[in-house]
Amino acid sequence: MTTTAPTPPPFDAELAAALEVLREQMPTRFAEVDIPARRAEYAGRELTDEDLRHGGDFEFEELTVPGPADGPEVRLLVCRPVRAAAGAIYYVHGGGMILGSERSPDLAYALDWAAELGLAVISVGYRLAPEHPHPAPVEDCYAGLEWTAGQFGTGPIVLAGVSAGGGLAAATALLARDRGGPELTAQMLLCPMLDDRNDSASARQMTGLGIWDSAANEVGWTALLGDRRGTPDVSPYAAPARAGDLSGLPPAFIDVGSAETFRDEAVEYATRLWQAGGQAELHVWPGGFHGFDGLAPQAAVSAAARAPRLPWLRRVLGA
Repeated sequence: MTTTAPTPPPFDAELAAALEVLREQMPTRFAEVDIPARRAEYAGRELTDEDLRHGGDFEFEELTVPGPADGPEVRLLVCRPVRAAAGAIYYVHGGGMILGSERSPDLAYALDWAAELGLAVISVGYRLAPEHPHPAPVEDCYAGLEWTAGQFGTGPIVLAGVSAGGGLAAATALLARDRGGPELTAQMLLCPMLDDRNDSASARQMTGLGIWDSAANEVGWTALLGDRRGTPDVSPYAAPARAGDLSGLPPAFIDVGSAETFRDEAVEYATRLWQAGGQAELHVWPGGFHGFDGLAPQAAVSAAARAPRLPWLRRVLGA
């Protein structure tokens, strides 16, 4: 019997045009064998020292701090405002669990917010899969969070991340809750990678389309989990969608595009936070592909997607 793929939602018209250009500039499909080449391409887009100084708003240093038990030290990039920091954004970069670094281009989001709010930004250089499968990445994130709390814990701490970083940020929040760890003021999860099962309606709809489809998602999750991917033997600290209890977590901001693989798992996670008595602000942007506002920043829907983030931070911080 032939199975017909579900009809996908259309891309926003401006984003569809941008996607055509992006397809000529960067590969949108890859297998595990392509990881080294993708890492090299990603490294070419890392933020420079000048980017980190953000027009004189920050001074920065690169540190290694104690890592998890039986693990190596963890790299941290610490950007301090030139005036005293009122708190910190602890940032987890994206890259499908297999790419990226603490200088990843998506860190620019956090620098923009922090410059407005007088916060420090600490970006964690967690170990990458497949060389370092679960739990190495999330344990590195948690170790860096503990260091951050020790340095900036007198003020609010916001946990933030994009894509895989959004998933790791959500997992780190679960660890902080369950270990009685650092108190978090908020969690900002942008197009988060939450569910290893990769079988939602949006994952099926967007197969072969956009920037990060179900095939790429399978590469990322398999790198992290190996043969456990999609089985009952997956920890919620690897895939937060597997958590049975989402109560007691900090307020969340979640956004996602309607035309991307992660749409349904992001919506489900926000819904479950509400059902658990928590706070969540959810935005689903029509026609948005994965990472659209960073990859096509000039589009009107990208500007609309960026606009609510800083006001939400001001509200949860009382700033």
